[in-house]
Amino acid sequence: MCIAYIEFQPDHAYPLRIAANRDEFHQRPALTAHYWQDAPGLLAGRDLEAGGTWLGVHPENGRFALVTNFREPGHPVPGDAISRGHLVQEFLTGDRNAADYLAKIAAQKHRYAGFNLIVGEHLGDSKAALWYYSNRAAQGPQALSAGQYVLSNHLLDTPWPKTQRLATQLQKPFAFESLSKQITGCLHVLRDSTQASDAQLPSTGVSQDMEKLLSSIFIVSPEYGSRCSTIMLINASGHGVFCEQSYDPTGQPTDRIDWPLQLRPNSK
Repeated sequence: MCIAYIEFQPDHAYPLRIAANRDEFHQRPALTAHYWQDAPGLLAGRDLEAGGTWLGVHPENGRFALVTNFREPGHPVPGDAISRGHLVQEFLTGDRNAADYLAKIAAQKHRYAGFNLIVGEHLGDSKAALWYYSNRAAQGPQALSAGQYVLSNHLLDTPWPKTQRLATQLQKPFAFESLSKQITGCLHVLRDSTQASDAQLPSTGVSQDMEKLLSSIFIVSPEYGSRCSTIMLINASGHGVFCEQSYDPTGQPTDRIDWPLQLRPNSK
């Protein structure tokens, strides 16, 4: 993933709402969201190059996770680097609680290129919890309180123009009572290709032209761009929907999948 909005409100009608875009090179092979045969219960897309995923949910154990890369051009990658996509997969299919899992990852953080990881557990019941960890942050894993968060390719809630714009624009569709209107509205916002002005661009070590290209919520270019949008909405009873809309290299919508969800956090 390259940009994600996370709303965590345990006492709300929708305790968890996610709206995210996955940005990636178009030539990198991947499968759209599906239930994995080799990891029963796991619903996620799949990176066919390294085998992991960028965002997924496991309804049978009430877990959710997403990862974004930390933009740091020129930073050396460990020779024995573990694919960051496995961070999501291993949490979703594992038995460690969030705190223990992130402590384990923090202890071997040097084995990964820069990343941001958000994991959720006990979704669908009163013990729901959300955690964040980045191997580029000064602090260790942290439990997130109820609130709204935005994540791109820097630390959580870094005020880039695209993250601020996403958080603002999503308030309208999330105000709709209809689930279908929320999804349609979120997908519309996630296709916002408005780029930041030159004066607003962050400085992350890439060229000015690249900063400009990457400054929009939705990215379109022949080599690299927004390949899918994901909306995940979970209500207070654990019911929800996992919607994934795919795009071609020109930014046009292709396949769309809407998976109904029923989280069962106490089944494992």
